[in-house]
Parts: sequence; C-alpha cells; structure tokens
Amino acid sequence: MHDLAAKDSRHRQRHRVPLGKMEWVKDFWRCGIVHADASSILARGSLDDFAISWLPGTRGLTYLADPFALWRDDQLHVFVENFDYVSGRGRIDAITFSHKFQILSQKTVISERWHLSYPYVFEADGDIWMLPEAHQSGTSWLYRSAAFPDRWVRSYEIALPHVPLDATIVRRNDRWWLFYAAAHPIGERLTALYAAHAPCLAGPWTACGDGPILRDPAGARPGGTPIVQDDVMYLPLQSCVKTYGSGVRVAQIDTLTPERISARIITELSAPRSAAPFNDGCHTLAAAGAVTLIDVKQRRFSPLALATWPLRRA
Repeated sequence: MHDLAAKDSRHRQRHRVPLGKMEWVKDFWRCGIVHADASSILARGSLDDFAISWLPGTRGLTYLADPFALWRDDQLHVFVENFDYVSGRGRIDAITFSHKFQILSQKTVISERWHLSYPYVFEADGDIWMLPEAHQSGTSWLYRSAAFPDRWVRSYEIALPHVPLDATIVRRNDRWWLFYAAAHPIGERLTALYAAHAPCLAGPWTACGDGPILRDPAGARPGGTPIVQDDVMYLPLQSCVKTYGSGVRVAQIDTLTPERISARIITELSAPRSAAPFNDGCHTLAAAGAVTLIDVKQRRFSPLALATWPLRRA
C-alpha cells in the first residue's frame, strides 16, 4: 500500500484545485426506492407513476445521495453518501431494509480523511466489493467486504492516468470495464466520459485511448449501474444542463472492445412529480433486482450552509 499521507500531499501539489466561488443556493438530496426494475423504467422513459418508498430525510446541514444497493438474506442493503456541509466531506452509510422496506438499521461503514461518495457496490469472485468516489485521495480504491455490510477493507488501487470520478464497474465480454469522469481537467468533470479495462479486478487497468470515449456538453458523468437488456448495455449518465445532476441521461453502448467504444444517448429521466419539492434534479439510477434506487434534489437558500463555506476556506 502507498503512504497515503505522502501520496495525498504530492497529488495536491500537482493539482492545486481552487475551492471555487460560493454559491448562494445549495443542493440538498434525498433518496428513494422505486418499486420497479430498471428495465421497466427505461421502457416507460419516465419515473412518474411508479410507487416510491422515500428514505427518511436528514436534518440540518446534511443530506443523503448516490444510492446503490444489494439484496442479501431477503434484506435490501442501501449504501449512500452522507454529506455534511460543515466538514465539506461525505462518508458512506449503510441502511438495511426488510423485504417489506422497513428500516432495520443505519450506520456509517466507511469514513476516510477525504471525501467519499458514489458507493458503487457489486458482487464478484465470491466477494462483495465497493468502489466509492475518492478522488481527493489522489487515486481510486476498491474495497472488499470483510463482514457485510459493516466492515470494508481497502484491497486494490485502480491506477489510471486520470483520477476517476463516479467510477462505474461492470463485467462484460470476458473483461472488467470501468466508466468514469476524470478529476482533471476540472472543466470536463461533468462533460467527458472515460473508460478503462482489465482482465481481473486486481488489474492492471488500461485506459481506452488517450482521451474520453464520449464528450457532451449536456453531461457525460456516470450516474448509476449499467443495465443489460437483450444483450445490449445501457449506461446511466448525469445531465448537467440546468444544474449539476439535473437529470439522468441513458447511453446505449453499441460497441465495447479495447480498441473501440461507441455510445449514444437514447433518453433522459427527470425527477418524478411525486418527489416534490425535490424536483430540481435526479442523478442516480441504480438497479437492485426488482427495485431501482434514485436520488432527487432541492435547491434552496441556506444561510447556515453558506456560513460553512468561509470557515472551511479559512
């Protein structure tokens, strides 16, 4: 393993990221369980009119976002980013539901010195894995479950020329594929989609080409689990036209080889009407068997959230 403190210091020296200007309106997200499989949602082309179980809202300056889930022993284990405006960092929480969608427990399962989000969870090789977004560490870490869902061990580093954001991993055509946005350049974090491939989870990982496989000003950052239907793979991406995460765009992957990848946008989903007043965005579509996880957001003026910005900057 690398010396993480030294690695993080070197990364920050190479990539001095400005904190950006203060936004007067802040994003607050909420997660929901749609009682429909992802293929049914794609076939309808809308999230409206489906029954949705909403996760409890948070209080104060926190929110839950980026939900992914796995069924285990007739229980649904939902993993989310728990973001706190005071610290400016997210951690990964696990919320366990019964088969009747009653909450059984909620606890923090991964917390690091850096921001964590997008807890992409999947099963492979007899284990359960998670690939959270962790670009502030200067790299991307694949965690293995040592005691599901509570304990996770950092197992492999996914080293690529571009540090991944919101990495989405999938097994296809006898290889592992990684779709991701790049942490740098900052101007392309929302609009460029990159890919890499590897023979196994441990790597080595090879970037597909020298640049992005898709560049789209309307948004190309990953936003959920790949959906395979009739041997065709669909990849949720984030729409960022009106605001960050304003909707979910769905790309159809027509060609997937180490030499060539082609993708085209086929539809876009917005927050369902039933999410009101959280209708300002929707940027996750994560399949989990007979249900699908989404998140929706409300943009609102928050004096307390604004007050945290100069404190963190100081």
